[in-house]
Amino acid sequence: MPSSISYPPSASLQPSEHPQKTNIIFIHPDLGIGGAERLILDAALALQLRGHRVTIYTSHRDPSHCFEEARDGTLDVRVRGNTVFPAHVGGRLHVLMAMLRQLHLVVGLVLERRRGRKKKKRRVAGGENVGGDQAECRKARRDQMSAEEAGVVDDVFVVDQVPACVPVLRLFGSEILRGSGRQGRERILFYCHFPDQLLARRDEGGLLVRLVKGLYRYPFDWFEGWAISAADKVVANSRFTCGVIKEVFGNRLGDVRVLYPCVDTSARKDGQSLLGQQSLWGGLKILLSINRFERKKNIELAIRAYHGLGKSHRKGTRLVVAGGYDNRVQENVQYHRELDSLALNLGLQTATSKTVISALSIPESIDVLFLLSVPSAFKQTLLSSSTLLLYTPSHEHFGIVPVEAMHAGLPVLAANTGGPLETILDGETGWLRDASSVEDWTGVIKKVLWDMETEQLHKMGKLGQERVEQNFSRQAMGDKLEKEIGEMVALARPTFMSAQQVFTLVAVIGLSISLLARIAFNFDMKRRQI
Repeated sequence: MPSSISYPPSASLQPSEHPQKTNIIFIHPDLGIGGAERLILDAALALQLRGHRVTIYTSHRDPSHCFEEARDGTLDVRVRGNTVFPAHVGGRLHVLMAMLRQLHLVVGLVLERRRGRKKKKRRVAGGENVGGDQAECRKARRDQMSAEEAGVVDDVFVVDQVPACVPVLRLFGSEILRGSGRQGRERILFYCHFPDQLLARRDEGGLLVRLVKGLYRYPFDWFEGWAISAADKVVANSRFTCGVIKEVFGNRLGDVRVLYPCVDTSARKDGQSLLGQQSLWGGLKILLSINRFERKKNIELAIRAYHGLGKSHRKGTRLVVAGGYDNRVQENVQYHRELDSLALNLGLQTATSKTVISALSIPESIDVLFLLSVPSAFKQTLLSSSTLLLYTPSHEHFGIVPVEAMHAGLPVLAANTGGPLETILDGETGWLRDASSVEDWTGVIKKVLWDMETEQLHKMGKLGQERVEQNFSRQAMGDKLEKEIGEMVALARPTFMSAQQVFTLVAVIGLSISLLARIAFNFDMKRRQI
């Protein structure tokens, strides 16, 4: 393969100033509740509101554990590829199963297309009793369906997280999509949240276990880069991630562009910040930390920095540590206990709440309050009622929480690495400090709590809101995504391996994976017997 990909413009296919309406198919592995899922839904909503026809295919969607737009008919969500392969085998082989489930999903998509489009239009629930974007989305879907063939020409796949299907779509996309008889072009856009091979845990177990894991992961690591290179365009969630992608994959993915995640800016009532109203816990000044209870989030930094204020400067304040928590996840349980023990050992009074009602009844003497699995509505209340957000993770790929805080008019103190370098303006919408210096964090906290006037904080909050509106709103994301899709469709496709090469490689990879999986399984069984 060439070391880099060039995208020569086609003489007959030039970008249009007014993008042509497109049939857009999202492929996402699991529509649960998470940052990646929120991004996919926001992207789909933004494109649908612009008149494109949008369909989301996923291997899993639990109506009781997904975002509202994924279940209420606002978007066309179809579950395929979930009847043959499990999500894992005995808690292992997650990567292999994810790839197989995605390929099974594509098989389901092919079969669906081959049956042809039904002549009868889908019935879509009216928008009379809903408001805002939801009603507009439903109207857009009705308009798309009434003029489906006339208005939709080109087909675009948007794939994220798992790239296994990208080479298949690249080689057989025309066959998959042209069963309907429509004419046009096909393109594939891959959204890279972060290279999967860097997320894999390789440091667990003894030397032999790590060696087996390394051998098991090697073909997947190679396959990841090769499969992504089959896409016509690759976008990432931040400049930080773009840099990591280049380090891992070199130039073979071409010019990787940035497409920032977004927040729904229409959710803020009347565009006004609630900062400073102090509606919770009798007017205490709240320092807020929102993260999943995972060690990589470095939440202990917030506790140590808060302790550094001293007893006199902690009076009338509270540190609230809120975030995702699942008692089935061992790390969540253990890390919460570790944080609670740390705070107690530092002489801080702690309490833990699992419900909003119990949280609101916490006595004033509590210094650190742990809130487990905070509902979205209460999270917004926390953001709107706090004085400062403490965002402690280092090297975050993007980090949506600081953006949510700025949208609520809340200044942010964050680590000066990764995504926050791109979202926070130091000294204007918040502060960026070295996560290894607890004293620096304590200094900023003390300044915000006791040295800054309310008007200064309001000004920072207003600047943060404006920054989010301009750069991280759904409107901004939709504009950028539509532009990237328009350019991708207008350009000639980069070269890719022939079908014969692909089948040979797939056979070799499949054999290697099977052998390595068998070795790992046998080794695990022997270890358990011992």
